[in-house]
Amino acid sequence: MVVVPIPNPSVEAAAEPSSATSPAAAPSKSNDWLCYSACGTLLASGVLLLSGNRRAGLLAAIAGTTLAALDQQDTVRSWWNALPGLMDDANRMIGQVQNVVQNVDVQREKLRALVER
Repeated sequence: MVVVPIPNPSVEAAAEPSSATSPAAAPSKSNDWLCYSACGTLLASGVLLLSGNRRAGLLAAIAGTTLAALDQQDTVRSWWNALPGLMDDANRMIGQVQNVVQNVDVQREKLRALVER
């Protein structure tokens, strides 16, 4: 499941009184429906999955995840840009594990040769 942050307008307005009157606050208000629909769809998918309707629950979860991704485009973009670095790290870790397994195999063969004598 995806955790979608729900902004609290009263807390944001109290933190920055000048931002409530600025024109930059207007686009945030227009995208609130997207956030609410993503939250509602994900909640509905959980209820459907718990009630045993797997196909409908999965479809609702996919729709909710898509809506959440549309709402959080900057986050998705930053994750997408970080993905090649994470893949390189995973590849390097797999190489290290392979080296350790090869070393253990060599040590096992040496120990087997010692025991068979």
